[in-house]
Amino acid sequence: MTYGEYRVGISFNPAANEHVNEIKRRAADLIDYIHDWSMSNSGEGNFEADRLAGRAIDTIDDAAMQAVKAITKEPMT
Repeated sequence: MTYGEYRVGISFNPAANEHVNEIKRRAADLIDYIHDWSMSNSGEGNFEADRLAGRAIDTIDDAAMQAVKAITKEPMT
């Protein structure tokens, strides 16, 4: 399991919703891309770049959660 897959909980989709799978897959891929870039450049001492990469990852994770919630939200009765 990659870091991005772990962050978005790629394997948790009890309803097997294809849209949930797609959102989590795309978010995990983007998180992995940013994480890999950050890890390969972390020895350069650019703490601001590391901080921004971390914030970007947190934001992507949050956006994926909100998108999954939107897709799976039942109408109010």
